[in-house]
Amino acid sequence: MKWQGRQQSSNIEDRRGQGSGGGGLGGGFGRGGGLGGSPGGGFRIPVGGRSGGMGSIVIIVIFIVIAMAFGINPLSILTGDNSTNVPFQQTLPPQNANQDELANFVGVMVKDTEDFWGQYFRSQGETYTAPRVVLFSGQTQSGCGVADTSSGPFYCPNDSKVYIDLAFYDQLRRQFGAPGDFAQAYVIAHEVGHHVQNLIGVLPEFNQARQTMTQEQANAASVKVELQADCFAGAWAKAELERGFLESGDLDEAINAANQIGDDRLTGGRVPSSQFTHGTSAQRMEWFRRGYESGDPSQCDTSRV
Repeated sequence: MKWQGRQQSSNIEDRRGQGSGGGGLGGGFGRGGGLGGSPGGGFRIPVGGRSGGMGSIVIIVIFIVIAMAFGINPLSILTGDNSTNVPFQQTLPPQNANQDELANFVGVMVKDTEDFWGQYFRSQGETYTAPRVVLFSGQTQSGCGVADTSSGPFYCPNDSKVYIDLAFYDQLRRQFGAPGDFAQAYVIAHEVGHHVQNLIGVLPEFNQARQTMTQEQANAASVKVELQADCFAGAWAKAELERGFLESGDLDEAINAANQIGDDRLTGGRVPSSQFTHGTSAQRMEWFRRGYESGDPSQCDTSRV
């Protein structure tokens, strides 16, 4: 991907090196979507577990699998659950030696999402308010609780911030088998997609509706929200192509990332689809492609999924 030397976003909040629990506390936390996900919520790019119903063996299995992958319950991120979560501690791959370059990359990608969504909102007669993107290392505080390295990237609706520990990109490449700079860009675009959902009322509506839902109904609703964020990421990717920023293989990197973080792939077939919160690999690839092929966020209606 062509990104070097391009303008970066001014909405980057760099808390790296502030330590765990020290001066770095006070930001926002929530994964929405999550590469596959978000901490405490059910919407982020990585993917997460779910809250409630932990009595059965099946639920325990899915909780452990997702906890190992992301360290936090997924349905608490987009829902803005402020309760204290104790993430599952796992050993992550060593951080990239050139994290400053990664930070610059994130800055450029965030600026590109600002350009895309700013133009789209203007076309709809609205004004886009961009999220702050917090870079942290180890642990920091968010509006949704404590953000931990093992949580993976996430969006917190309580403070309208995206949280990213750059060490996650090593995990994305090594553990999840999704290398490439555009796989990394997909993660950012997905989380920003959750911010867009917050602005247009999708997340507030979900959070209100889930209060009267069964756990399975909440899971199904969570999948719809996650797939829409994937579709939004695809629409953004199409704009990147049209602006001449994509190179050969970039699209394949993003689609592979969507494939690697599907609920069915992450859980290895050990849990029923009724417990999925982010969608299958096939669904995630399909909705990313749908956004990419149309280039139009209005085509990302996942209500009938």
